Amino acid sequence: MGVFVFLPLILPLTAVPIARLTEQHLHPRGASRLLTVISAVMALCSAVCLGLTGVVGTAQIPGNPLPDSWSDPEVRAALPYHETVGTAAICVLAVVAGACLRTVVRHLRIRARARRALGRDLGGTTGYGLAGTAGYGLGGTPGGLPDDLAVLPDDRPYAYALPGSPGRVVVSTGMLAGLAADEREALLAHERAHLEHRHHRYLLITQLAGCVNPFLRPLQQAVAYSAERWADEESAQAVGDRRITARAVARAALVSHRAPAPGFAAFAAPGAVPGPVPRRVAALLGPVPSSRNWPPAHTRAGLAAMVAAIGTAASALCAVNAAVALLLVLKAVTPL
Repeated sequence: MGVFVFLPLILPLTAVPIARLTEQHLHPRGASRLLTVISAVMALCSAVCLGLTGVVGTAQIPGNPLPDSWSDPEVRAALPYHETVGTAAICVLAVVAGACLRTVVRHLRIRARARRALGRDLGGTTGYGLAGTAGYGLGGTPGGLPDDLAVLPDDRPYAYALPGSPGRVVVSTGMLAGLAADEREALLAHERAHLEHRHHRYLLITQLAGCVNPFLRPLQQAVAYSAERWADEESAQAVGDRRITARAVARAALVSHRAPAPGFAAFAAPGAVPGPVPRRVAALLGPVPSSRNWPPAHTRAGLAAMVAAIGTAASALCAVNAAVALLLVLKAVTPL
């Protein structure tokens, strides 16, 4: 094991450059998937590193639940250890587990609260043709709105994708009132893209990865932005005009800047830092992004991607090597 067991804790730093450069040379779809995979692998390796360090470091502490043979002199000679480091690793792992649990509970609580509010505002009915929505030109089935759309009678402007079975696009009448007809179409296409491609899973995975290792938080922010850009591109393709989607993004940001954040992937994320919205608008006013899922090797993004790939592979190899070394030593000293 040696010092290599600690490398997965710092190797996520190799992914920071690609988190900042993916949007320049990758389609948002490819950027979201690439960064999510890197985050998940590196977070898992970091957790394995903490667990192995805790096991090795605390094997000789009285009262530990490990087998007695794990603290034999042969094991201690083969596996460098330090009780203080091992105890610290256990404490950090407990904090990480608590942060991950809190993130998952918060995610589920927000979904449950949103669905309760949805059911309450819709009066428990299965239809979504609410009073006051007739003038918005949303189309749909005769006598109602599309099955995946819920329009809430609320003057506060917001729109978000509510995942579930089935998923719903939730939009307030306040948001609809602030957009033109073609902009509403772009808004709905954007939110449906979030649902269709299950962007909430990408966001949750990267949030959990950021809880495991703080060095992965830049990737979490990059994935959140890439998911919005991915939905923007899907929306622009659906309405057939990138300028309409760009105008919708800008206008929705203006009307919703004081609205409460829903906690899900949103059309114009309320309460977010103003920076991403101008970047999204500028991207939509530019050419269609390349469909490539890996940046060209001769670019800075290509070099950053290679560094991130090497860091991810090295992190995985270090974690596997440490785990195998521990298992072989323990197998050799543990009686059958």
